[in-house]
Amino acid sequence: MTPKTRVLLGVTGGIAAYKSPDLVRRLMERGADVQVVMTSAAQRFVSPMTFQAVSGRPTRSDLWDGTAEAAMGHIELARWAEIVLIAPASADFIARLAGGRADDLLCTLCVATEAPIMLAPAMNRIMWANKATQANVDTLIGRGIRILGPASGNQACGEVGAGRMWEPAQLAETLLAPPVNAGLLAGLNVLITAGPTRERLDPVRYLTNRSSGKMGFAVAEAAREAGAHVTVVSGPVQLQTPTGVTRINVESARDMYAAVHRQVGDADIFIAAAAVADFQPVKVAKQKIKKQGGSVQLELEPAPDIIKSVADMAKRPFVVGFAAETNDVEDNARIKLKRKKLDMIAANEVGDGIAFDCEDNTLTVIWPGGKMDVPRGPKVEVARALIALIAKRLPPPDGSPRRGARKRRTAAALPRDRVRGRRPRRV
Repeated sequence: MTPKTRVLLGVTGGIAAYKSPDLVRRLMERGADVQVVMTSAAQRFVSPMTFQAVSGRPTRSDLWDGTAEAAMGHIELARWAEIVLIAPASADFIARLAGGRADDLLCTLCVATEAPIMLAPAMNRIMWANKATQANVDTLIGRGIRILGPASGNQACGEVGAGRMWEPAQLAETLLAPPVNAGLLAGLNVLITAGPTRERLDPVRYLTNRSSGKMGFAVAEAAREAGAHVTVVSGPVQLQTPTGVTRINVESARDMYAAVHRQVGDADIFIAAAAVADFQPVKVAKQKIKKQGGSVQLELEPAPDIIKSVADMAKRPFVVGFAAETNDVEDNARIKLKRKKLDMIAANEVGDGIAFDCEDNTLTVIWPGGKMDVPRGPKVEVARALIALIAKRLPPPDGSPRRGARKRRTAAALPRDRVRGRRPRRV
């Protein structure tokens, strides 16, 4: 009999707490053993007895419970949990957790556990948008805590906007369903570039492009789901870093080139999803270029070719490029694949209403001797399809590297620190 997943469900004060008994039921339907821990505020919305009836376990709420704490109950619970889910997670609880507080049972458990922690925020739209709340959320994400939601829609206060807790079925499915590509890249190091670059003209102006970085970040999320250690080198974008991904922020093509070459020695796979500038100014003006009524000529030179520099390395990772084209997409992609000696290239058409400023994408993935079209869909789903293709094309653990690419190593063959989950070094 397969052992049940041990889920510690934390319930904090908010009207969305009325959904949490249904969440317990749905988690148990998917094979979870659920222990509920409530804050004192949560008990004003739902009674502990309701959760006990649904879960079959006494509900815990008091850090100073003499009977439970005689055996250090809060430590026992922290060790028992395989997953900690806080649903709903109020603005107050998020703030206390970000501050490292341990002044009630639920906060203490979160500080004491080594299990992954997930939060399902639920609050008024203005509270969610508040800068302090967003700063607290960013702090928690930086510590590896995963944020599930919130959704947008009608709120109990009568307003409409972001702040609704995800529905119980969605939370249960997300919590317990394994990622589509789970284990495909287990133990491998994946280095990804994402977003645009900015090439300065003077202290206030720069050359750039319309890349949002969303596709690169989706690829990073998909690679992490597949079990890889992921580092993303990102140009200037306002995107949330996927949980468990190391992020390095850069600005120019030169900056990105330098950051990539500081990291690529540890990489098994390099995915160049960034829209790096093709050209950069020969000279950067030290002062703002004044408007003088006439035309201005800019002298440009080629920017560093990051992906070719990686593909030309004597000991190189498996190299995957992107080709954003406005015409002759497949033909241009094949030329780039051959000219830059890539292992694989993901091509897509770009332009007004296509790829840029969109949540969806579609790819034509090409490699020597093969091709596959990935149909239009959400960028994270397209990214998962790409990661699955990359995993299939990697050289086998005992095979010969393709054009200098490293051998793919299984978890058993990896250095011990990688098997234990150490993330790649930072710059």
